[in-house]
Amino acid sequence: MKHHAKGTKHGRKGNNGKLQLKMHMTNAAGLCDEEDKDAREPSTFKRPPGNSNKLFFRNDRATSSPDLLPLASSSQQPYVSELLSFTLDRLHKEPELLRVDAERIRRQMQEVAVNNYRAFISAADALVQIRNEVSDIDKHLETMIAEVPKLTSGCSEFIDSAENILEKRKMNQTLLANHSTLLDLLEIPQLMDTCVRNGNYDEALDLEAYVSKLSTMHPKLPVIQALAAEVRQTTQSLLSQLLQKLRSNIQLPECLRIIGYLRRIGVYSEYEMRLQFLRCRESWLSGILDDLDQRNAYEYLKGMVNCHRMHLFDVVNQYRAIFADDTSGSEENYDGGLLFSWAMHQIASHLKTLKIMLPKITEGGSLSNILDQCMYCAMGLGWVGLDFRGLLPPLFEEAVLNLFSKNMSTAVENFQVVLDSHRWVPLPAVGFSTSSFGEENQEDVTPPPNLMEHPPLAVFVNGVSAAMNELRPCAPISLKHILAQELVKGLRTVSDSLLRYNTTRVLRENESVLFLSLCRAFVEVAYPHCATSFGRCYPGGSSLITDGENLFEGITRLLTTHSSRQLPKKVQNAETSETKNVSENGNSSTVANGAPEDAKETDNSSNVEEDNVKTKLQYQEEKIEE
Repeated sequence: MKHHAKGTKHGRKGNNGKLQLKMHMTNAAGLCDEEDKDAREPSTFKRPPGNSNKLFFRNDRATSSPDLLPLASSSQQPYVSELLSFTLDRLHKEPELLRVDAERIRRQMQEVAVNNYRAFISAADALVQIRNEVSDIDKHLETMIAEVPKLTSGCSEFIDSAENILEKRKMNQTLLANHSTLLDLLEIPQLMDTCVRNGNYDEALDLEAYVSKLSTMHPKLPVIQALAAEVRQTTQSLLSQLLQKLRSNIQLPECLRIIGYLRRIGVYSEYEMRLQFLRCRESWLSGILDDLDQRNAYEYLKGMVNCHRMHLFDVVNQYRAIFADDTSGSEENYDGGLLFSWAMHQIASHLKTLKIMLPKITEGGSLSNILDQCMYCAMGLGWVGLDFRGLLPPLFEEAVLNLFSKNMSTAVENFQVVLDSHRWVPLPAVGFSTSSFGEENQEDVTPPPNLMEHPPLAVFVNGVSAAMNELRPCAPISLKHILAQELVKGLRTVSDSLLRYNTTRVLRENESVLFLSLCRAFVEVAYPHCATSFGRCYPGGSSLITDGENLFEGITRLLTTHSSRQLPKKVQNAETSETKNVSENGNSSTVANGAPEDAKETDNSSNVEEDNVKTKLQYQEEKIEE
């Protein structure tokens, strides 16, 4: 018992220390959470079946496993081991002892709490403040959690931006490393433009080929594509300069160089290049013709013919030398008659201009000169297969016919004007030579001088002589009969004018005599002279005119009707003077009162008058021929 009491005392003492520690911990924790009280109550113990001397503790909060488990806390193991060494009586007293110790500890804790209430109040205030701050921290954390996605996206954007900046930095570093090379590349368009301006076409085309190769190798690089675009613009400028050179006066070697450059550029196909060559050369020819003065038809035609004679021949030869036709090979080397079509277009344009401008030429000598030059031009172009001499006669025949008709119309109009304004007064007789007028081998045909006594006829004969002088240098054989008809038409018009004048005008007796003398001079002098003049232009042409004597039946009948009338004395002296002049020149026939005695005497008088024409108006014929 003594041992047991000692052990109990020792165990109580030991338990008191342990209980004090335990109660202190329990009370400290109880201020925060009272639910831990049940966990610190002593575990119930149970005697195992079949053995009343041993106790086994069971944790009520453990699992429902049938096995006996030790206390969970390792700090309680010594106390549990001590309980196992107690006797049953001691164990029955243990709860009371524990209660007393618990009461003592509670009183001590109350004393401690009373003595240290300020600390507990401060701790409580601190706890409340901590809870508030923890709540604020929680709210800030929630706000921060809500802002985290934005931060994440911002970081992602920053990363992307940083990657772009790094990429640009790498590109800038690469650009810096290849600065000189890039500078050379970027200067290519300017360098190419300088080469084009200075005429260094080979170097310009080399640069263009280099840039084209770069563009093919790097189709996705914007800088290269922009560079290629600028080079293409410069190439267009080069192309324009080359075509402009083709529109200038260049020779075959220069043409070969330009065509070689065009082939290197590769803008045109072979057929298009041939067509462009002909277009440019045609533009050059048109420019030369545009520079000529069209106000002077003769000078313009002369310049046009010379231009075509020299330059059209050169263009055809240049084309054949540059573009050699090869019909046996590919179609690329065959122009399909392009040169022939172009040459025919030029010839047609040449003939069209001749047709328009020839009627504006008013001199037969100019027409003859233009005809000679056109024939010479056509003969020269015949060496390249462009002989168009067979197309010229119709144009010049029309021009000659128009010129002759115009001159005849002018002669008839002048005759009509002078006849309408003529005053019928006797004029002094004009001397004449004894040369015969009917000789066809005579080189010059001078108008009869006695026509000066009849101004209307003199004007008409002068007009006919001018028409013959313009016809003589360029007299087409094919127009012989047509021109003869034009001359006969003019003579018929004069005859009709005389008859109409006699019908519409009332003449006194002396004026009627002078009018009849004019009519006789027209039939016997002017008409044969016109026939002779036409015979000088066309051998045997006078017969075409003299065959139309029946056209003057009206005038002949008029002369026959008045041949038996006696002329007034007032006119007799003038007619006697004229008869005397005729006698002095070797004519044996006599004229009484200015009227023929019979038809034979009239024929002799007309022959004499025709011979006398040459003396008075010879200077007029010479002046016209000059």
